[in-house]
Amino acid sequence: MKKFVSKVSNKLTTKALEAQALLRRKDGENFVDTAIKILMAVVIGALVLAGLYALFGETVLPTLKQRIVDMFNYGG
Repeated sequence: MKKFVSKVSNKLTTKALEAQALLRRKDGENFVDTAIKILMAVVIGALVLAGLYALFGETVLPTLKQRIVDMFNYGG
């Protein structure tokens, strides 16, 4: 019985020390860092999409429309 109590006590002490060491570690990535990375990705993506929309809306689509009209204009 004495060996059993000693073994359980040693295991509990080991687990307590492991938990204490785990709580003291500061090498993990924080939630705030991850949230900032996600927010930056969303903002950059929105800016890229807005730029593409402006480029296609003002430059590419009117030119493309004119080319299609000229292509099917059999009279001229």
